[in-house]
Amino acid sequence: MSDEQMRAGDAERQAVADRLKAALDEGRLELHEYDERLQRTYAAKTYGDLDALTTDLPGTVPAQRAQVVPQAPRAAAEAGAGAGPEVGEMRRPGGPPWLASYGGVVLVCVIVWALSSMASGDWIYFWPGWMLIPLVFGLIRRMTGRDR
Repeated sequence: MSDEQMRAGDAERQAVADRLKAALDEGRLELHEYDERLQRTYAAKTYGDLDALTTDLPGTVPAQRAQVVPQAPRAAAEAGAGAGPEVGEMRRPGGPPWLASYGGVVLVCVIVWALSSMASGDWIYFWPGWMLIPLVFGLIRRMTGRDR
């Protein structure tokens, strides 16, 4: 039995109805055509019936015709030989990404403080020190290996 002959369920019918509503909102369907297709959607019995309702609409492609290969489940990926870290788990060589961005913010604050002090002719209160506190705690946490 092919996929097109398999019986469709309520969830699949609702997904097609949502896609038709999006096509109506985008101006791809007229109201009369949308109403006609919606009636056929809720009367559809198989995946083939549902596919016929959206084949001329751009956007989603039925899963059986998709060219995208599904990702293997995580358990199967971990069982692979010599699997390295996942793409989302890879670390940048320079440390965590927040370090450069927050360090840049602190640097800008120190420059503003220095310019303000030079303009006033006196050393004013070092308010960027408050900005350094989270940075120091983050660096300590990183050095102790607790940032994972």
